[in-house]
Amino acid sequence: MGWQTSWTEILGFVTGAVCVWLVARQHIANWPIGIANNVFFIVLFAQAGLYAGAGLQIVFIALAAYGWWSWTHGGGPGTASALPVRRTTAAEWAVLAAAGAVGVLGLTLLLSRVTDSTVPFWDALTTGLSLMATYGQCRKLVESWWLWIAADLVYIPLYIYQGLYLTSLLYVVFLGLCVAGLLGWRRALPARGAHQARQAMA
Repeated sequence: MGWQTSWTEILGFVTGAVCVWLVARQHIANWPIGIANNVFFIVLFAQAGLYAGAGLQIVFIALAAYGWWSWTHGGGPGTASALPVRRTTAAEWAVLAAAGAVGVLGLTLLLSRVTDSTVPFWDALTTGLSLMATYGQCRKLVESWWLWIAADLVYIPLYIYQGLYLTSLLYVVFLGLCVAGLLGWRRALPARGAHQARQAMA
């Protein structure tokens, strides 16, 4: 088919698909596999001139360490219970939206001025969406899947444009897994009545 790929891209494909599948199943092993995926993509994206995407992987590694701890300790000091799935609050949405907008604007300006990137805005946009989605994933926020879906819809044509056809195909797989993850996490939400009862007791 005329495609050119590398072992780095192939390993990124495999570890990425396994990672998202494990996230959808709320399996803790997604974090170490995700870190391996980040390392492969640092090399791949730097070679392709997607500098924000490469730098994003370093942030992902730090967030993975936080998410790993958060999933196993419930996100609270001195606790050891698993973190439950929940919805994003209005305050969290406001902070995420503001941080995302500032980040995308700043990255677009940075990439357009100090790098040879041919897609500074789109590289910055996918970076911003991915960071927002990853934070939501760390906190098991259902709506993080919508952010991943939005990012994937931009990533797919972006990687085709950059000639990363296997990676583009991976993000098609990601898109399907994100839909499955969204449905699965929705089913894992506690019943509304139980949630309200816990709030009343608090």
